[in-house]
Amino acid sequence: MNNHPPLLLSIPGNIIGSGIFVSPKGVMENASSVGLALIVWIVTGIITAIGALCYAELGVTIPKSGGDYSYVKDIFGGLAGFLRLWIAVLVIYPTNQAVIALTFSNYVLQPLFPTCFPPENGLRLLAAVCLLLLTWVNCSSVRWATRVQDIFTAGKLLALALIIIMGIVQICKGEYYWLEPAHAFEPFQEYDVGLIALAFLQGSFAYGGWNFLNYVTEELVDPYVNLPRAIFISIPLVTFVYVFANIAYVTAMSPQELLASNAVAVTFGEKLLGVMSWIMPISVALSTFGGVNGSLFTSSRLFFAGAREGHLPSLLAMIHVKRCTPIPALLFTCLSTLLMLCTSDMYTLINYVGFINYLFYGVTVAGQIVLRIKAPDMHRPIRISLVWPVIYLLFWAFLLIFSLYSEPIVCGLGMAIMLTGVPVYFLGVYWDNKPECLERRFSSSLVCSEFY
Repeated sequence: MNNHPPLLLSIPGNIIGSGIFVSPKGVMENASSVGLALIVWIVTGIITAIGALCYAELGVTIPKSGGDYSYVKDIFGGLAGFLRLWIAVLVIYPTNQAVIALTFSNYVLQPLFPTCFPPENGLRLLAAVCLLLLTWVNCSSVRWATRVQDIFTAGKLLALALIIIMGIVQICKGEYYWLEPAHAFEPFQEYDVGLIALAFLQGSFAYGGWNFLNYVTEELVDPYVNLPRAIFISIPLVTFVYVFANIAYVTAMSPQELLASNAVAVTFGEKLLGVMSWIMPISVALSTFGGVNGSLFTSSRLFFAGAREGHLPSLLAMIHVKRCTPIPALLFTCLSTLLMLCTSDMYTLINYVGFINYLFYGVTVAGQIVLRIKAPDMHRPIRISLVWPVIYLLFWAFLLIFSLYSEPIVCGLGMAIMLTGVPVYFLGVYWDNKPECLERRFSSSLVCSEFY
């Protein structure tokens, strides 16, 4: 495996994606006021930073690629690790990719339907085309995939820079009615603690990708220094960008206008850019297109780690000998994502994946405390105060309990899918002496060092 210092610069690029263009509506809708919505964005950024610090300690204590899958497996055993992998393969990655692809579709099609929402079948079809095209790119060449990522990163930077600059101009003009305390906390519906929990889930989707470097720890140059440095630089930067982007939105739109839009940045651009408003949907479309590509690229590493531990069929870790691309894993991810496109309700999908993500984030952070108790003398190049994981777990408990209370079907379905992994684990992994007819795993996987 090769070391890639530029990976350190990829955390902000990996976090900032479709989330900031789709989540503001979901956060606002559940927070019930502009002021509380902005607080949700700030608190979510702080909690993300705390979680990242906890993961930094785990990342250098258990220096394996695979992120929280590797940590949960080593601390709590094979079943817990397998369930993390199972739910990631079946729910988290496919759902995340479906949301980003649908966001791409929304921003491409919304200008063509200025007076109404785009047709659902059109959204699904365009999202499917996006997924199929990028799966082909990732299957064809690692270099092509990385170049797509580099090129399309410019789209999101342009869109966010425009939004923030126009927001500052609006404030200088005195357009800050919804930022004044008297109006900011004026609720447009009754506050509800369950809905506030859902607002945090919606916001957390936009911060997804903060644990990216934990999936490639083995590839980092000097992770003891560079992992915390990347966290201290990237997450405050992303939080600043997200908060100011949301401030900018409400300088041009009332909460009601924001909630009535399925493509918030497009509506924002139409109000302030005039004849140049076409820049916004194109920039966001470029951003989200790159986001789908990045998610497809990253997911293959998790498949590799799982197959290496014997928790997935070796087929999913096989890599094309000449192209050095994980074609079986990419095809599986593409197919499972296409199934998620059966619904075009992005906000339900976000609640769905957010709940499952936070469930395992909490389990992983709890593992940090368990490891301190079980192995107090273990070498820890980074060692943080246990106050931080305790704060994270308190927030985690609040979020999960009230999310389950508010969306029992959506959250319960995610837990049910996770539990289907229990019999699969015992039949496919734990049971060593299976009859020949049940043996599904291939004897070896082909790994090319150029993949990394």
